[in-house]
Amino acid sequence: MIIIFTGNGKGKTTAAIGQAVRAVGNGSCVLMVQLIKGPWKSGEDNSVKIFGSSFKIEKMGKGFVRPDSDGPSIALHAKAARKALDFSIGELEKGTWKILILDEVWVALSLRLLTEKEVKTFIEQAEKHCDHLIMTGRGCPQVFMDRADLVTEMKEVKHPFSKGVQAAKCVEY
Repeated sequence: MIIIFTGNGKGKTTAAIGQAVRAVGNGSCVLMVQLIKGPWKSGEDNSVKIFGSSFKIEKMGKGFVRPDSDGPSIALHAKAARKALDFSIGELEKGTWKILILDEVWVALSLRLLTEKEVKTFIEQAEKHCDHLIMTGRGCPQVFMDRADLVTEMKEVKHPFSKGVQAAKCVEY
């Protein structure tokens, strides 16, 4: 089953983690690969330790993509995104993971870190090796929503960020 969590509202990664917790509670193993999120620590990094080898999070991104900053170049972000896809397939081929979560894959696609062809090829490969593929991020193209079995769009109605409030620990990270 292909599950997509998209939209401009908060909760896409949180929904994916909720699915993971449910799956682990039912005896499945879950791998979450984060394509954009970088090396900083978040609450889920600590929480996932409780699940032992049943739920693993791999942060493979270089952090937020800002083409006009002194941070990593677009080329480095793209290389990291492709490495994350290759890593994910390699992990799936081991047969350990029933569910794979690709966190922020649609953002990576919209920033042209990945191509539609790369993502389509990845999906075809992943479907051979896991029961459920969960893909998150803003801006999922319609072609992928049409292919998915379940699509949920998060809609922002109100968020403190629009008033200048910074990300809140325990809520956004």
